[in-house]
Amino acid sequence: MLTTELQHKIDFKTKPLGALGHLEHLAHKIGMVQNTTSPQLSNPHMVVFAADHGIAKAGVSAYPQEVTYQMVMNFLGGGAAINVFCRQHGINIKIVDAGVSFDFPEGLDLIDKKVRKSSRNILDEPAMTSEEYQQALQNGSSVVAEIAKTGCNIIGFGEMGIGNTSASSLMMSKLFDLPVVSCIGRGTGLNDDQLQNKINILSSAIEKYPDIRTPDEIAQTLGGLEIAQMIGAMEEAFRQNMLIMVDGFIATVAITTAWKKNPEILKNCIFCHVSDENAHLQLLELLGQKALLNLNLRLGEGTGCALAYPLIQSAVNFLNEMSSFEDAHVSNKE
Repeated sequence: MLTTELQHKIDFKTKPLGALGHLEHLAHKIGMVQNTTSPQLSNPHMVVFAADHGIAKAGVSAYPQEVTYQMVMNFLGGGAAINVFCRQHGINIKIVDAGVSFDFPEGLDLIDKKVRKSSRNILDEPAMTSEEYQQALQNGSSVVAEIAKTGCNIIGFGEMGIGNTSASSLMMSKLFDLPVVSCIGRGTGLNDDQLQNKINILSSAIEKYPDIRTPDEIAQTLGGLEIAQMIGAMEEAFRQNMLIMVDGFIATVAITTAWKKNPEILKNCIFCHVSDENAHLQLLELLGQKALLNLNLRLGEGTGCALAYPLIQSAVNFLNEMSSFEDAHVSNKE
C-alpha cells in the first residue's frame, strides 16, 4: 500500500515522529498524487487570469475599473508582486486576458482568451450567458492543456479583476446557502462606509436570483470571466493529475465550485495561504482544509502560491534527500 510506504518513509527519517508537522502531511499528499514514494516537482507554472466585472460600476471596489488593464500591463512588464516572487522561485508565469474591458496592442506576451469585454452587471442580468460561461470554462481548460505539454506537474492560479471579491462573495453565499453579509469583506481596502455600501449592493444582487442552484448556474450568474476560466483551468489541471496550488479567497471560491461538481479534485489541491479577506478562513473550514501560510495577504495575483512554493519544494526534498535512521546509523527511540 503506497499510503503505508509513504508514511513509513516519512516516519523513519532522522527526526522525532511528526516533528516536521504540516510538511509531513504535504509530502504524503504529493506522493499519493504522483503515485510514488519519490515525488518530483517539474516546470512549475503560475497562470494569472484577468477580467473586468460589470458590477464594478456600482462602486463595490475602492479602485476604478481601469486598474484591471493597467495591472495586466504591469504583469506583462514584470513589475507586479507575482512577477517578483515567480522570478525569485523559478516559476513560469502566464498572463491570460479572460475578459478585460480593453483592447490590448498586438505583440504582447499575453494569452488572448477574451470571451467578451467584462462580465455583465449582475444587478441587471446574469454575469454571463450559458454559452459565454461554457466558452470561458473551455478557454481555461485549453490554457492548462497547453502548459501540460511542457511537462509541468504543479500549477498555481491567480486573478486580477476589479470587483471580483464581490462576485466571489456572492458565489460563496449561494454555494453554501450562507447569509451574504457573512461572505463579504473589504476587498481592495474599503472603509466602513464603502463596506456598508458593498453589503447593500450585494444583498440586493443576490435577492435577484432566488432559483440558481447548481455550481455552474451560480458561477455563470454571479461570477466573472476570470473566475470561470480559473474553474475550467483547475478542472483540466486535475484531469492532467497536476498538483494544484490554491491562492486566496477568489481562487478558493473557484476550486469550491469545481469541488461541488467533483469532490475528488481536493486530493490534488495544496491550499497556500489564508487571506486577510474575512470569509476565506470560513471557506477553508467548510472545505476541511488547512493552509500553509498566514501572512495577512489580500493581493490576489497568485502571490500566496508563489510564496508557498518553496515550502512545497521542502516537503518533496526532505522526503527524497533526508537520511533515515538506518542510513545515518542514528539510534531511533526505543
